[in-house]
Amino acid sequence: MRVPLVPKTEIRPEQQALSDAFSKRVSQHYSIFKTTRDDGALLGPWAVWLQVPKTGEAIRQLIETIEVMPGLKTSTVQAIILATGARFNAAYELYAHSSVAATTGLSDSQIATLSVGGSPTDLDEEAKLAVEVTHGLLRGGVLPGPLFKRAINVLGQDGFDHLIYIVSQYCLVSISLNAYDVPAE
Repeated sequence: MRVPLVPKTEIRPEQQALSDAFSKRVSQHYSIFKTTRDDGALLGPWAVWLQVPKTGEAIRQLIETIEVMPGLKTSTVQAIILATGARFNAAYELYAHSSVAATTGLSDSQIATLSVGGSPTDLDEEAKLAVEVTHGLLRGGVLPGPLFKRAINVLGQDGFDHLIYIVSQYCLVSISLNAYDVPAE
């Protein structure tokens, strides 16, 4: 890890509000994987984003906005997150969201395939298409027109928009994790 983890007792005044917000968020949404050290230091992307509180706050607001977008099932969102994390080989993201994905109905086999960059053939139509779009976006360049049209037809505009922002969010998460060499646990 290339940034120091900050124990609760060493949080600087300019980090306090963000630390509190991140701590509340992880305790409410991510209790099924390790998000803090015994001394209360945040792990994962939250440890990185806490280093620059103004930017961390903007990221927190963006994530909370994307999280409530309509259009996709939670299992589809987790498939997108795993596909994105696999593209970047982001250890903490894959560790964390493998746990979350299992609670949304994705099978161990589907999670394993997504985590190595594959496309499980037994996903439902929504998730299968979302993973195909995710892979298309992560290759770079313009999303092919036929794939775009199919995504709009199947997912609807809300679903397509949600997909695009989830991929964008988890590119940010993955790059943050990899830049600072954040381990899986």
